[in-house]
Amino acid sequence: MSSPKHPFTSFWTNIRSGRLTTTFTVLGALSVGVLAGSLLTGRVHGAEQKASDAKPLTIPSPVTLSNGFSTIVKQVEPAVVNINTESTPKPASKRRGGRNMPVPNGGDDDDQQNDMQDFFNKFFGGQNPNGDGDATGGTRRALGSGFIVDQRGYIITNNHVVDKADHIYVKLSSDPENPLDPGRPATVVGTDKDTDIAVIKIDPKGMTLPTVKLGNSDGPQVGDWVLAIGSPFGLSHTVSAGIISAKNRSIDEGPDANGVSKNQFQRFIQTDAAINPGNSGGPLVDMSGSVIGMNTAIYTQSAGSEGVGFAMPSNILINVYNMLIGPSHKVTRGSIGIQFQANQSSAVGRMYGFANGGVMVSAVTPNMPAAKAGLQPNDIIVTIDGKPVKDGDELVSIISAKTPGSTVKIGYLRNGKQESAEVGIADRAKLFDDLDKSDSSNNAPDDSDAGRAGQAKLGITVSAVPAPMASKLGLKNGGVVVTAVRPGSFADEVGLTRTAVITEINRHAVTDVSSYRSIVSNLKSGDDVVFVVRAQTGGGSNFIGGTLP
Repeated sequence: MSSPKHPFTSFWTNIRSGRLTTTFTVLGALSVGVLAGSLLTGRVHGAEQKASDAKPLTIPSPVTLSNGFSTIVKQVEPAVVNINTESTPKPASKRRGGRNMPVPNGGDDDDQQNDMQDFFNKFFGGQNPNGDGDATGGTRRALGSGFIVDQRGYIITNNHVVDKADHIYVKLSSDPENPLDPGRPATVVGTDKDTDIAVIKIDPKGMTLPTVKLGNSDGPQVGDWVLAIGSPFGLSHTVSAGIISAKNRSIDEGPDANGVSKNQFQRFIQTDAAINPGNSGGPLVDMSGSVIGMNTAIYTQSAGSEGVGFAMPSNILINVYNMLIGPSHKVTRGSIGIQFQANQSSAVGRMYGFANGGVMVSAVTPNMPAAKAGLQPNDIIVTIDGKPVKDGDELVSIISAKTPGSTVKIGYLRNGKQESAEVGIADRAKLFDDLDKSDSSNNAPDDSDAGRAGQAKLGITVSAVPAPMASKLGLKNGGVVVTAVRPGSFADEVGLTRTAVITEINRHAVTDVSSYRSIVSNLKSGDDVVFVVRAQTGGGSNFIGGTLP
């Protein structure tokens, strides 16, 4: 029987065999870690005790930097207001162009899914930029901006901000931020859809309201600094800065049913100052603190600012405002009762002898001043009261500023011969009310007898004008109707469309398919080609042309 081993002998035997080597190594490492941690803790604690000699930080006194922007904002911002509206949708109405400027073809709301590059978003905006109903499908709410121009409470804004609103509320910059308080009730004094300008009024209730200083929009130049102030997305008192990037900019919305441009009275200041939904109606301010424009539209693919904004010039604002606060609360513009084609090709001017300026009459309204004075379609207006007329924009500007009942002396060319006539000025609104009552329906032609002459050169197919269409258009000398246009062809490029009725080519009458074929056969590359196309309403003609490739 073996004797029991002594514990110490067993322990020593284990060490010699290496079984406890690992155990001691682990214990040693832990001991070093504990000692190091204690030493570091003691040192940190000591550093905290020595921090009593650190000086506390202080907020410095405010410094006013040499920035003129802030000075201008302090002058103008108190007179900039936030406008919010409420409206109840009318079941039977189809709203048109209230929130988005239409595509060039004048499409309805259903057509606004077209290419976003082809139209300009107006700014309703705020929490509900599209002016849509609330979650219950009831009241529609929209936001915009405006600015006070009279201490009695008169405010200028955009017509599309307050259009069709049942309730309008205004919040001043000094009003407390209270989401439950819509603001002060406002009433509409007058609106002008042609320039998208509206005047509204609030009761000052004994307050001395701040006002803006209106400037002359002819003074600022491209490249000058400007500030835009308003309430984008409902964020009131927002300021953005930029420059004037263009002046006298027009936005082509296309003609209405009568062939008249929908925005011929709108010529904008273009700016790259950030403008977003809700800025609509707010001021565009120059570096003197004067309001030189009212922010009205943006060019966008995202419904937000992309650096191209448009402001209605202050000179137009002032003229329209003065009429809207007058006894009739409406804008009266002069007209002589003619229509003309805007943006004609230079080929038309060369072919008809007015390449250096002038406006070719496309239609004369019966029983209106121009007709009574003897003006006819194809006459070329070259002067008004002895002053040259450069283009249609200048003609509209001069005539619309005249008072109904007054007269002007118009110089014009007829078949190359200088003529003149005293022409009275009529009320444009009354004239177009009468035009709107006329029948603008169109009968599509039968293309079963289409003539293919000129298809290779021009890219169109034509046929004889159907008798019902000829009767409706009052065609005495015949013509041909376009039944097809080849995409990418010369005719397509210059804007000739299907159903267009051609009565002349290069001053040669087109009476039927045979005469059309004869004229086209003599055309060659490099020739100016001008089509005279019968207008569907008004009894006049449009001129479409270009240089044949």
